[in-house]
Amino acid sequence: MSKPPWMTFAEQQLGTAEVPGPGNNPKILQWAARLGSKLGIAYREDATPWCGVFVGMCIAAAGLQPPGIAVRAKSWALWGQELRTPCEGAVLVFERPGGGHVGFYAAERPDAYLVLGGNQGDKVSKAWIAKSRCIAIRWAPGVPLGKRIVLAANGQPVSTNEA
Repeated sequence: MSKPPWMTFAEQQLGTAEVPGPGNNPKILQWAARLGSKLGIAYREDATPWCGVFVGMCIAAAGLQPPGIAVRAKSWALWGQELRTPCEGAVLVFERPGGGHVGFYAAERPDAYLVLGGNQGDKVSKAWIAKSRCIAIRWAPGVPLGKRIVLAANGQPVSTNEA
């Protein structure tokens, strides 16, 4: 199977970053505007957590519907259908201090998932996140499953807080 369509869009956004200080990245604000009421809040600045905005935009770009409150990372834990084993493009929902985090499965190693997500170090990036923090693995109904990508342990650090 080829990549899920939302993953192609997500990879094209790698490096998109917040504007430091009082400014905002217009691209992130455009994602929020495109999602509109699906965000569940009025989104006005990229300093507001935007991992859910990023995932929502990727899903919408693929012609699918995000959950009702897409900006809230943990709302993705009820979106689509549950998977027991992740595959490329699966939506992964994590616990973190102060809330949650959401992103896409890109690969895994014994202790962590490689997550393609927004608001990881204030930008769209790939980060290793401990499997023990994952609270949900979700998939878009009706879309063929992606492939599972298992890598050897590589010594790269695991993220402890994506905000």
